[in-house]
Amino acid sequence: MGLIIITFSCTSTKAEYSKQRESQRGELCIVEKVIDGDTFECYLENSGSVKVRLIGVDTPESGYNKKLERDVQRSGKDVEEIIRMGKKAKEFTQTLIPKNSKVYLEFDVQKVDRYGRLLAYVWLEDRRMLNKVLLEEGYAQVYTIPPNVKYEKEFLEAQRKARQRMKGLWGEF
Repeated sequence: MGLIIITFSCTSTKAEYSKQRESQRGELCIVEKVIDGDTFECYLENSGSVKVRLIGVDTPESGYNKKLERDVQRSGKDVEEIIRMGKKAKEFTQTLIPKNSKVYLEFDVQKVDRYGRLLAYVWLEDRRMLNKVLLEEGYAQVYTIPPNVKYEKEFLEAQRKARQRMKGLWGEF
């Protein structure tokens, strides 16, 4: 009886494998700076520096602008309280995505908003989604704008749990 030996040749290098794994998680972006709790700048290899707005979430404003005025009217909270909460949300986001950290951008139907910012679900190196973490910890609330609704149900559930636990915006911030 003869022995058959089969050998396989692997032509992929470690670099090619690593690049393939990254593309499965989304488009690699290197964080440059956090603007506020739900917006940051990062560097994309083919596009350069871009602003990214998190899909499906909204954090309080950390500075004075027209949206802050609307939030005051809608929420019944005063300007100082909203700005204080906005600064906390920004600080929390900065702890999750400090300068030079790697994040991966996943896009939905609409890729850019009316302000020219990329709209994305942002995956951290540890495979958690930044958008969802902000909701889970109470630093953001769900903000759904169709057609970008891929994770809407998960986001609503994360917000519901944060409210039940009185976390962040829903408790003593």
